[in-house]
Amino acid sequence: MTKHEEIIKYIEGLKLGTKISVRAIASELKVSEGTAYRAIKDAENLGLVSTIPRVGTVRIEKVTKRNIEKLTYAEVVNIVDGQVLGGKEGLYKTLNKFIIGAMTLDVMEKYITPGNLLIVGNREDAQKLALDKGCAVLITGGFSCSEEIKRYANEKQLPIISCVYDTFTTASLINKALSEILIKKDIILVEDVMDTEIDFILIDDNVKKARDLLKNVKYDILPVLDENNKLVGVVSLKDILDEELDDEKISKFMNKNVVFVTPKMSVAYAAHLSIWEGVKYIPVVDGKKFVGMISKQDIVAALQQVSGQPKLAETIDDMVTRHFKGEEIDNGFRYKGKIVPEMLSPLGTASWNTLTLIMSTLGSMALKQNNNINISVDSFAVYFIRPAQLDTEVQVEVKYIDSSRHYSKVEIEMMSESNKEVIGKALLSAKIFRK
Repeated sequence: MTKHEEIIKYIEGLKLGTKISVRAIASELKVSEGTAYRAIKDAENLGLVSTIPRVGTVRIEKVTKRNIEKLTYAEVVNIVDGQVLGGKEGLYKTLNKFIIGAMTLDVMEKYITPGNLLIVGNREDAQKLALDKGCAVLITGGFSCSEEIKRYANEKQLPIISCVYDTFTTASLINKALSEILIKKDIILVEDVMDTEIDFILIDDNVKKARDLLKNVKYDILPVLDENNKLVGVVSLKDILDEELDDEKISKFMNKNVVFVTPKMSVAYAAHLSIWEGVKYIPVVDGKKFVGMISKQDIVAALQQVSGQPKLAETIDDMVTRHFKGEEIDNGFRYKGKIVPEMLSPLGTASWNTLTLIMSTLGSMALKQNNNINISVDSFAVYFIRPAQLDTEVQVEVKYIDSSRHYSKVEIEMMSESNKEVIGKALLSAKIFRK
């Protein structure tokens, strides 16, 4: 185990809420401060620690797919540029929801439950009630709180946070952060679907051992690893058919140019690699070490699952295309909508980027709706575009001009509904992704 890995493991073993410093880590583990600093930054990227202004770096609970929609109080401090007045020991805890305390105490009491965050002004009675109920407090308007409240917060290990923003701005910032996290939750990563129970062979093993393994494994390839579990190549049965090679080392016959992905890459990116590299199985590598395998079948199943799930938050594509309704026509699809204010450029007409986005997104959507297939865009070319005014009613026709089992091409034409004037034309081609 390297010094870097040793520090990460040490941090993982710390109690939640523990303060961490470069000097303390370096002293405890007898490493240089530079090594300790780099490991702490990596721990932050891994979600093991969080750095909070005027508090320092603290150990927090690692956010997983199961609770990714939740924020820790430490993250709230960073979102609102806040100051922690008390209850620092509870910064690692996650909040369930936030409540705006713009009501009387008796009404407020009905809504406050443990694990919540009360957003309130300089109302000490409301702050104490929240702490009584196991709820953290965020004080807006730059106000502080009494020493009694600070002591009570420390005793309950519930954070009291102060920020300079007003209540509306504060709630908006937290809500925006939650929305962004929900979009991330929609994304299926390689680590969510990869197979970790994979047979492998070591670089110094012989061909016979590899051939025997390949006859019984579920994949057509076998990862080749060195003594440090590092992926150095792959081998398939067709590479070692000759039985006269039984005593030769597998390193002579393995393919060293391996296409691989990491656990944090999206399944969509893995699909792109599978199509373009023409591979059915892709090894998964984390920090140079082999950790699993993902197959083309796993990728297709994951993409189909995503397409059937309701969206948890709105993406840029959603914001633009929600103004369009589609219908199937002969040899394609027709979408109708209008130019709305968020599509405008500073000059007052629909921006070139927005019009291009509309055509590319609707073109992709039409291909996916056709037989419910998954696609990877090969090329998108715009060969005509002109400005469109606010509130212009437009229709976008997507027509199939070429299609095969593995490839499809569509022509996209956007025009004004009132005078049939052409606003834009484009050509989109894509590779079709099947099992």
